Amino acid sequence: MQPPLIDETHDPARLSWVASANTPDTDFPLQNLPLGALRLEGRQVCGVAIGDNILNLQAACEHGLLTNLPSSVLAACGQPQLNALMALPPEESRLLRRRVFALLSDDPGNTHLRDAVQKNALLPRAGADMVVPAQINGYTDFLTSRHHTERHGKFKGLKDPLPPAFLSLPVAYHGRTSSIRISGGPVIRPNGQYKNTKGEVVFGPVKAMDFELELGAYLRGGNPLGTPLGMDEAQAQIFGYSLLNDWSAKDIQWWEQVLGPFLGKNFHTSVSPWVVTADALAPFQVAAPPLATDAPPLLPHLDSSHNRRFGGLQVDVEAWIHLHPDGVKDAVRLSRSSVQNLSWTFAQMVAHHTSNGCNIMTGDFIGSGTISGESDESRACMTEITEAGKRPVQLQDGISRCWLEDGDEIILRAFARREGFRTIGFGECRGTIAPAVRHPATA
Repeated sequence: MQPPLIDETHDPARLSWVASANTPDTDFPLQNLPLGALRLEGRQVCGVAIGDNILNLQAACEHGLLTNLPSSVLAACGQPQLNALMALPPEESRLLRRRVFALLSDDPGNTHLRDAVQKNALLPRAGADMVVPAQINGYTDFLTSRHHTERHGKFKGLKDPLPPAFLSLPVAYHGRTSSIRISGGPVIRPNGQYKNTKGEVVFGPVKAMDFELELGAYLRGGNPLGTPLGMDEAQAQIFGYSLLNDWSAKDIQWWEQVLGPFLGKNFHTSVSPWVVTADALAPFQVAAPPLATDAPPLLPHLDSSHNRRFGGLQVDVEAWIHLHPDGVKDAVRLSRSSVQNLSWTFAQMVAHHTSNGCNIMTGDFIGSGTISGESDESRACMTEITEAGKRPVQLQDGISRCWLEDGDEIILRAFARREGFRTIGFGECRGTIAPAVRHPATA
């Protein structure tokens, strides 16, 4: 497999005629061009974020603003979600990126098109009615941070807090696609069965409401059932990345978890609206994290020279909390970590996922697991930050938290940074805790 393709679309000196794309603090400069889907005038369309605006791909194609594209690309741009674009061969989706880059750049050669773009295809991003970018058929969440895994094992009093399998393979569970929701809006506190502080098994609104700071990947799909993917094929499966909040009810999870997470996880999962493509992140592909000294050698299906050189991602991630009491205006940062804190790469996740012949479908979504590091600052969920509710975290104005309370808003952010390239962001993934509904059994 060739090194990541870095071309003119990654040139940090290039600017856009969309002025907001040139500000130093924007997540969406010309070098990013993430994809998403939104409702517009009673229909859904695909779009590209550029500064404070969205390029309507369907309108741009219909008005002849994106030229010399294959019919397959034009057809995919007219679909209501990104699945058709994800299913394109990489060279065709890369061609679309280059055409959009040329259209939105400040190159004098496209000056004659700018009025038409503004009139027919450019929308304000503020207030846009975003939807989940793709039809997600399968969702698998991994557990790939050693620090997160060991801390949780210690909190639960396990004799061996790090399961032996963790050092040999990327652990995962299958999640629920029906409760995946776009960023924003309420996250209803679930009811559930759990042990209270007296050790009694009770049922009711959960206490230990938590967030999980993760990165997710959308997959191209296409391997037939029974056909495993090698590491290089697995890397090519990754279309792009979004932020992911794997909301958790830890009291339910710790009581029920025998086969794996169930009701403690599947009540709500938030994803950010924009898919930052693997092509946009080419400059930020770095060496995979080194093996731990106590880890066995990688088995062949999880190893490749390309993954060792380029399997990692230089992406910083953050979690912020906006507290609900009146008068508290500013969000407070809870966590700052890096994707480099993960023990396994996304290519290894995909390769292992398919190693038994499991087929990946276009639009399938995988999560990295909570991206916790060794430092206190990089603890990426409330369970770790408060040591399972035993040490409240002090926030502001004398307010502390052991777990999330109704009205608290969690905001996830991420940034790809590397010297010599333009920093690109992922947008935000937000969710606000809403009170539990009354269960019929307790009415």
